[in-house]
Amino acid sequence: MSGDVKAARDWSRERLRALGWTETAPQTVDAVLLTVSELVTNAHVHAHSNAQLVLTWDRRCLHVAVHDASSRLPTPRPPSAERLGGRGMLLVDALADSWEAHPCPYGKTVVACFHPPAGSGSGSGSGGRRT
Repeated sequence: MSGDVKAARDWSRERLRALGWTETAPQTVDAVLLTVSELVTNAHVHAHSNAQLVLTWDRRCLHVAVHDASSRLPTPRPPSAERLGGRGMLLVDALADSWEAHPCPYGKTVVACFHPPAGSGSGSGSGGRRT
């Protein structure tokens, strides 16, 4: 699993580099990469499935979408000293400009949206797909 998470992060970093964000918006890049890590990890740990990662840039928002095989929608849980984990969606909620989850016929897709900081350059790429 950790190899899959690293591969998803590395692949995403290359897409962000192609958009020019690694130079112009490094803090946003860090937030996107941490979100990718959390969402892909959640797919493996909670959905017990592979993750399909799609990045889409529509010139207003970078959409980070992760699909998994579980129909159970995520909800942020309050932190607890009694349990390990359970903070992933709280992190996503804090890092992304917005996020939402959609049930699908064969699981769900969680989408986090990131707006680039003003003046960061929007890049011209269309994102990409990794399965």
